[in-house]
Amino acid sequence: MAEVIDLGEFGEGFRTDPHPVYARLREAGPVHRVRLPVPDEHHETWLVVGYEEARAALADPRLAKDGSKIGVTFLDEQLIGKYLLVADPPQHTRLRGLITRAFTMRRVEELRPRIRQITDGLLDAMLPHGRADLVDSFAYPLPITVICELLGVPEMDRTEFRKLSTEAVAPTSAESEHDAFVRLAEYLTELIEDKRRAGPSADLLSELIRTTAEDGDRLSPQELRGMAFILLIAGHETTVNLIANAVHALLTHPDQLAALRADMTLLDGAIEEALRYEGPVENATFRFAAEPLEIAGVPIAQGDAVMVGLTAADRDGARFPAPDRFDIRRDARGHLAFGHGIHYCLGAPLARLEAGTAIRSLLDRAPDLALDGTPGDWLPGPLMRGVRSLPVRW
Repeated sequence: MAEVIDLGEFGEGFRTDPHPVYARLREAGPVHRVRLPVPDEHHETWLVVGYEEARAALADPRLAKDGSKIGVTFLDEQLIGKYLLVADPPQHTRLRGLITRAFTMRRVEELRPRIRQITDGLLDAMLPHGRADLVDSFAYPLPITVICELLGVPEMDRTEFRKLSTEAVAPTSAESEHDAFVRLAEYLTELIEDKRRAGPSADLLSELIRTTAEDGDRLSPQELRGMAFILLIAGHETTVNLIANAVHALLTHPDQLAALRADMTLLDGAIEEALRYEGPVENATFRFAAEPLEIAGVPIAQGDAVMVGLTAADRDGARFPAPDRFDIRRDARGHLAFGHGIHYCLGAPLARLEAGTAIRSLLDRAPDLALDGTPGDWLPGPLMRGVRSLPVRW
């Protein structure tokens, strides 16, 4: 039996800065049996921390995302329904094909003027105050406004939706997580029915209701709810953390901030380096061994859970030299912040567009931007990587 490493024994320091722990694990090997510190219970899983092994695992068809293949069904799937992150081919192929018919690169590019307009409006409201929590005032409202407008979610619902979605992806307790998923399921069901009754509309969710493949296939009501869930949750939670983490990295590395201010053509590289250095998703969601296999010579039994460490892999010095150095001129291509393989993040182009627009405008309009105290707590749980607040002044 493999030694089980209890990550909870590293205490609060692990949540604040997990990188030294992951570095120690990588030194000992690319794959480890770990116990995850999660609310009210403890999950054991294999954790992949090496870059090459992680990249291979993300694309390995023997590692299933659909837990029902080994008799496991998680809370989100029970209450929300089947969606892309818990589906394997051919079901995943079908679902992704239907969404990509509506959520195209052209559609994302058409959002550019509106993203710039929302960004400017948020900065108009924030900058006269001289200081703010960047998460509440900027990093959160930009992506939630974009994705809710894209999907057609009423503005009055967005504050409550934020509370539910954050609790779903970074739960503070098992009870509150369950309650969040129940209420999200109820809300999304009602939203879809409202759109059905309202008839044709230009928003993405309405288009998904109408979308039909060439063979006549369409999304079922349950699949629509699952699609709305993953687009809304993944469409803003990750981008909030991307923007906040990127700004935090720049403000704590003044030489890199100065280099970017002096040459804004470095912005795209800075965003890629921020994704590598402190990406918005710490670990990919669970995979399950559909058959016995080995990862880096470590035997994985059929049915075992496997978690791929995106944060850990992207600090692997074998792939990225001096991995703990934030360097906006680094060639960070190949990072795993958005995943790899068939589950590569569908919203990556939108996240990059929003982050680029946000950071360029913020730096242009706040030339004296600086930290204004200690950032808030890092989000709990093994999934998301971001702070609850980021106090800044200018």
